[in-house]
Amino acid sequence: MKNLINQFLRGIVIGLANIIPGVSGGTMMVSMGIYDTLIHCITHLFKEFKKSIMTLLPYAVGMLAGILAFASVIHWGLENHPLPTNTLFIGLILGGLGPLLKKIEKKKINAAAVIAFALLFALIIWMGFQNRDSIENAESIEMNALQMVMMVALGVIASGTMIIPGVSGSLVLMLLGYYKAVTGALKTLASGLVHLDFSAMGQPLLMLLPFLVGIVLGIFGVAKLIEWLTAKYPTVTYCGVLGLVVASPVSLLIQTDMSGVNAVTILISLATLAVGFASAYFLDNGSKA
Repeated sequence: MKNLINQFLRGIVIGLANIIPGVSGGTMMVSMGIYDTLIHCITHLFKEFKKSIMTLLPYAVGMLAGILAFASVIHWGLENHPLPTNTLFIGLILGGLGPLLKKIEKKKINAAAVIAFALLFALIIWMGFQNRDSIENAESIEMNALQMVMMVALGVIASGTMIIPGVSGSLVLMLLGYYKAVTGALKTLASGLVHLDFSAMGQPLLMLLPFLVGIVLGIFGVAKLIEWLTAKYPTVTYCGVLGLVVASPVSLLIQTDMSGVNAVTILISLATLAVGFASAYFLDNGSKA
């Protein structure tokens, strides 16, 4: 039971990461030392069905709970207290670097590994600047057959980036102009569930169901690719992943609105950084994935 609760809590953190532009669910998986386990379960779902489902289910339930329960809270925090909110997630990222570093310690770091680290580090920094300067997204989309096909395609793209460490699926949605529409649909759906207002749930479900289909397709495709890379080129792959993960806190700070920051804000931000760091440590050591 303790292990299930720990997995559920980890799932909540991954879900939260996936709805924050600039934060990667994949990064959180790496930081909590569960990335390889989850990728293996996804790619071997049909070969090891029972074992994979039993492993994935508590994480999936936690992710869904985190997305539905905290989408509004996170957006409120980012809008009203951006620095403390972002430092919380920076703490989560930094607090869980240990499992990733263990993947490459005592390994021979060659030129290809260094180049992979540098290129992917630079990619995340570039995306951070793109997000900071991005235009406003539309808050609603009128659904039709073409838009439903588009939502499937967006789901494939977003899910792929969600499980690649360091690459934010929410950021990709924002750059493509669909972030506010998708998160708005999630908030409307959550409100409908809470108030049992089934009529209000129709429109968001019409958008989110094809998006979910795309997510499932994208996750399987990208997971297979990552499993092949880690088996074929482990050192280069993990150094590249390290570049993505290490760049994420820098990217978050680039995007953070620093207007109105004062001594109190800085102290609060240091506190949330510490809370995030300690939480990542607890989730990594509380039980094994």
